[in-house]
Amino acid sequence: MRGFYSKLDSSSVSTVVPLNLAVETEKAQALLQTFSTASLLASGGLGAFCFLVDPFLALPFIQEHLWLRAVLDNAVHGIIGLWSWAIVIGLKKKSDFYEVVLAGFLASIIDLDHFYMAGSWSLTKAVSLPRRPPLHCSSLIPVLSFSLRLIMWFCRLKDSWCSLPWMLFISLSSHHIRDGVRRGLWLWPFGNTAPISYWLYLSVTATLPHLCSVLMYLTGTRDMISSKHGIAIDV
Repeated sequence: MRGFYSKLDSSSVSTVVPLNLAVETEKAQALLQTFSTASLLASGGLGAFCFLVDPFLALPFIQEHLWLRAVLDNAVHGIIGLWSWAIVIGLKKKSDFYEVVLAGFLASIIDLDHFYMAGSWSLTKAVSLPRRPPLHCSSLIPVLSFSLRLIMWFCRLKDSWCSLPWMLFISLSSHHIRDGVRRGLWLWPFGNTAPISYWLYLSVTATLPHLCSVLMYLTGTRDMISSKHGIAIDV
């Protein structure tokens, strides 16, 4: 009997050890992909895009037309949001494309709160507000992201939705950081920061996807993303 149990115990241990090793290997590979060559090139491309598009938006023929300026500026917010999320999850299959489009949509739709606060669809009124509209309060970003996570937990949504709070985080953050170049960040109840320097804005925008990926790894979300999208998470 002693020999039988010894045999059973040794076989159980030999099964558990490779399994744990496989899990840890998958975690390590997922974290390494956060800083893979492809993802670093993609974030460099994101910074370059911001550097090139901002002088274009400052051209006189764009600045002279209010609607054109607003539409293009909002489109850039959307592109930065979807590009940032693409760096986080990669574009491996069709569903990934839908996710990055949703991230871009979230990054651009924030500006609707200008019209809400103005109480009118007049663009002139929307861009001439006496104070910032509610969704432009940077203090709300962690609150909204955490609240969404709690709602998902309470509703017992599937793991396939686990990345949604992080998508919201990166979409809102990228929008606020870009706006911060002109007016700083509104950190209620502490007030506004000084305007963000242009080079800091470029640096933070390019590195934000990697910061988000590391935070997702530390909170365990990265493991679920790896199972959903495959281990090779890069663009």
